[in-house]
Amino acid sequence: MVKIEFLGPIGKETIELDAKNLSDVASELNKDKNISIWLEKSAVALNDTIVNSLDLPLKDGDRISILPPVCGG
Repeated sequence: MVKIEFLGPIGKETIELDAKNLSDVASELNKDKNISIWLEKSAVALNDTIVNSLDLPLKDGDRISILPPVCGG
């Protein structure tokens, strides 16, 4: 199981999924219309490291963070 946390204004509670790679996670999250709109514009971190590939393998206990864009001043 991997833990997926949604940061900032996404407003979704942390969930756990059984997934082999980030592509599996993306497929599952895209089923939720409220999350899928955020996935298009958010960065993804695996264990606190920003990643760009959905082919990265996952292991039990990994933490995935969905990081929406924010404005700062």
